Amino acid sequence: VVRRRLLQRYEHQPFISCLAGFYSCRWKRYQRRRTEPGKCCCKTVTFCFSLVFLYMWGEAKNDYNNFDWYNYGNLGFWFLWSLVLLIVAAILFMYITLLLVLAMCLLAEGQQLYLHWSHKIGTFLVLGFSVTALFILSVLWGDQWKTVRLSFQITAPYLHIGAITLMVLLSWPVALHTIRADKKVVQMVIVGPYLAILVFLFLIPLGMYSPCIREMGTLGPKPALIGHRGAPMLAPENTEMSFQKTIEHGGDGLETDVTISYDGVPFLMHDSTLRRTTNIKEVYPNDTAQNAALFSWDTLQELNAGAWFLKDKPFSCMGSLSRADQNQAMNQSIYKLSNFLRLADSQNKLVIFDLYRPPEKHPYRDSWINRTLEVILNESGIRPHLVLWLENDMRSFVQSVAPGFQQTMGSKASVDDLLMDNIVKLNLAYTEMSSEDIRKYAEANITTNLYVVNEPWLFSLAWCSGAHSVTTDAIHTLKNLSQPLFLMTPQQYNIMWILTDLTSVLLISLIFAL
Repeated sequence: VVRRRLLQRYEHQPFISCLAGFYSCRWKRYQRRRTEPGKCCCKTVTFCFSLVFLYMWGEAKNDYNNFDWYNYGNLGFWFLWSLVLLIVAAILFMYITLLLVLAMCLLAEGQQLYLHWSHKIGTFLVLGFSVTALFILSVLWGDQWKTVRLSFQITAPYLHIGAITLMVLLSWPVALHTIRADKKVVQMVIVGPYLAILVFLFLIPLGMYSPCIREMGTLGPKPALIGHRGAPMLAPENTEMSFQKTIEHGGDGLETDVTISYDGVPFLMHDSTLRRTTNIKEVYPNDTAQNAALFSWDTLQELNAGAWFLKDKPFSCMGSLSRADQNQAMNQSIYKLSNFLRLADSQNKLVIFDLYRPPEKHPYRDSWINRTLEVILNESGIRPHLVLWLENDMRSFVQSVAPGFQQTMGSKASVDDLLMDNIVKLNLAYTEMSSEDIRKYAEANITTNLYVVNEPWLFSLAWCSGAHSVTTDAIHTLKNLSQPLFLMTPQQYNIMWILTDLTSVLLISLIFAL
């Protein structure tokens, strides 16, 4: 009876009034009542979905340029939609987290929960946004879940510490709810799931795997760096300036895309049209949608291939360019394959390229490989061992006329099949990264290159997994890494795990005892 009377009396406490005011917009005294933890369920579910989306999109930063490029193809103009989405996700997550913290504090003080209608709308907006965004990205960009899975190999030890810390913080309201519960059954319902989750988190490290948790002296050499279309964060992609920047920053190889002009001149261009990376809209406004291969080389030479870089800023993490670099970028033109190969040969750099077959009715549609080989072998003078030949069509013919090329495959296959085709390197998307496969291929003297790797955590994972090289947009960043991030020995991780668990048990026990 005394306990119920205590719960029913009115109190005026500035802290509680402030919490209630922010939560329900009622700036007045509240009557203490029996708490209702179930009222937090909606916010908890929203918080979880918001957290999952924010984590997924945060780890997707490596591929933001692909996301923006996809939207450019559909919308017709360039904008950093990826960065906007990240900012919105972060703001919504902070908002729902604040509501959840306020609710937990009010419940801990035995206050009645009354969520203001504006916050109810906000909660459903956050839930709807998070669920919709996850669904759309899963449908259109399902491979991003592979990136999330890979990220766990790096972040799992630290996510484990974060989860244990959260459980320690939750022990306070759980203890208060347990003490205020009238029946033993209710107390068990509150404490049981909490303890079950806690034990599960304690045991998670038993099944945790990370290639960056390894014994001293077992780490392989740092992967070689191949500039993806040069250094596209420092200069316009696929231009002479871009490849010069890669060489200046110590790149080991150059990657590009090759298209053949209507009169048979192979040149460097990633997109099927010239709209994104040239001033075709200003020079030939009626031909912006035309395939790049349908232009003559003389026409292509008239176009500027650098001004767009300063205007659109294709990467959110681009640094500021010097005045000299800005002037140089403004004067870039479309680059010929022969000039590209001469540059690589003069600097002793490996080259790898995607070769695009010309469209129908193109004069070189059926002789595109022959024309490309003619430029490589007869016009450029590049030493054959510097060429990583990726195109799979007519591979046996290419081997017969250019036996010095390093034959490279763009997909996984059995070791026997690869050796039968004289494959010496695999060029794989980073989402196919597997330390076991990399080790298996290495035993057969087949090295692995992963593309496109921009984020330091992903490069660290590739390093720990044994990749021989990576293709990257961020060569200026990755070159500075002297060792993988998050690298630790099993002994160091075991100490971190045990100390985290023991500390959390001690703190939770003290909270429940008090």
